[in-house]
Amino acid sequence: MARLLVPLPDTDFDTTEVAVPWKIFRRAGHEVVFATERGGARPSCDPLLLTGVLFGQLGAEPEPVSFYRELEAASEFAAPVSWSGLDVGRFDALLLPGGHAPGMKQFLGHEGLHRFVADFFASGKPVGAICHGVLAAARSRALRGRRTTCLPFYMERTAYFLTAWKLGRYYRTYDAYVEEEVRASLEKPEHFVRGPTHLMKRGTDTDDSPAFVVEDGAYVSARWPGDAYKLGKALLARV
Repeated sequence: MARLLVPLPDTDFDTTEVAVPWKIFRRAGHEVVFATERGGARPSCDPLLLTGVLFGQLGAEPEPVSFYRELEAASEFAAPVSWSGLDVGRFDALLLPGGHAPGMKQFLGHEGLHRFVADFFASGKPVGAICHGVLAAARSRALRGRRTTCLPFYMERTAYFLTAWKLGRYYRTYDAYVEEEVRASLEKPEHFVRGPTHLMKRGTDTDDSPAFVVEDGAYVSARWPGDAYKLGKALLARV
């Protein structure tokens, strides 16, 4: 049995990007360990993704929401460990999920967590990162020499333009777009792979054809919640 580590902020992470890989690993018989900054208390996803960001749209799909409801009842989710006590040697794989609401800054901006992420990459063990989660890898300087994708500029900008009139900067976690910061962290421009251009097609548990991931040795990355199933399966295959 392998142990997957999933560090999270206290709130505002993406529902699908956490619940789907968790479900994939647990049904394969593996252990999933969650970690928050202080540990001990159950974290919570971005609540708008459970009900729909705007007019009931742009939220998580029904199946990932059902997985998240299962996750809320799981003992490992109710009692996460602390970031300060993390030891690379205790885990077999690492997942860096995303989310764009303000609470994600706790996770994306924590220098101690960046150091742990860098050490995990250096260990050669499998790492998965999706959407804004790729920023944690970029800020740890672990992506030098690696190929990666992340939340594309066109997706982030479109979501922001569609919702800014109602939600302000909800879709703009930072002044720089995710793709801009990730690209700046790479050794070569061609190491960034944007993937096909679309806004609505999502992969599912039984159909990965709309999904996209970039695989580079032990590292696998994805763009958005629509890639979560494919990312979870690719990370599982590396364990």
